[in-house]
Amino acid sequence: MIPTPHIGATSKDQIADTVLMPGDPKRAKFIADTFLENVEQFNDVRGMLGFTGTYKGKRVSVMGSGMGIPSAMIYYHELFVFYDVKTIIRVGTAGGLQPNLKVRDIIVATAANTPASVVRGKFGEIQFSPTATFDLVLKAHEYAKNNNLNAYFGTVLSSDEFYRKWENGVIENLIKYQTLGIEMEAAGLYMSALENGKQALCICTVSDNSEGEDSAEVRERAYTEMMEMALEIA
Repeated sequence: MIPTPHIGATSKDQIADTVLMPGDPKRAKFIADTFLENVEQFNDVRGMLGFTGTYKGKRVSVMGSGMGIPSAMIYYHELFVFYDVKTIIRVGTAGGLQPNLKVRDIIVATAANTPASVVRGKFGEIQFSPTATFDLVLKAHEYAKNNNLNAYFGTVLSSDEFYRKWENGVIENLIKYQTLGIEMEAAGLYMSALENGKQALCICTVSDNSEGEDSAEVRERAYTEMMEMALEIA
């Protein structure tokens, strides 16, 4: 089924094997304009911009996913299943939980905990936390080490409510058990990749913590260390 209801590309060849996916379509355009050569736009359905170009001679695509698991999983599924994409790397933002995390540090999510229905009920009484593709985690770790990045590897919470006020000591327990940050898409990406036998990784820049936050413009354009990490892994 090409094009799909949400992606306008008329051929599988218009989309590369690896797709970088920020939530914000404007960030997708910024990545394409800043880092890619020979860029062609393959999608603007519902304003969710998608581009394919080359980075250091290799074809790579970048496309927005929207905010939250329900929106993002539509695109993850269509890219994996209908366009035969092999790898999706989320390049997003997260709120930092651990006290040592500073704004603009990088989080690489090795696994994602979530209360969302994407996991709930699928495994009976087991609380399943989907994981990243291990080879991609290793590549990210090697890149971060070689480039002296402030990158932290561990679990995140994929929340299904941006403004949720957690009660009953939930946040305190997440911090105690070394959860690095809160974002909104990683669990959906990892579940979709596991379901379809594909590869996935979530890389986030800390955009806010208890001490402050970056502006929308900064979130769109300033997180180039994360973008370059994802492109090098791709």
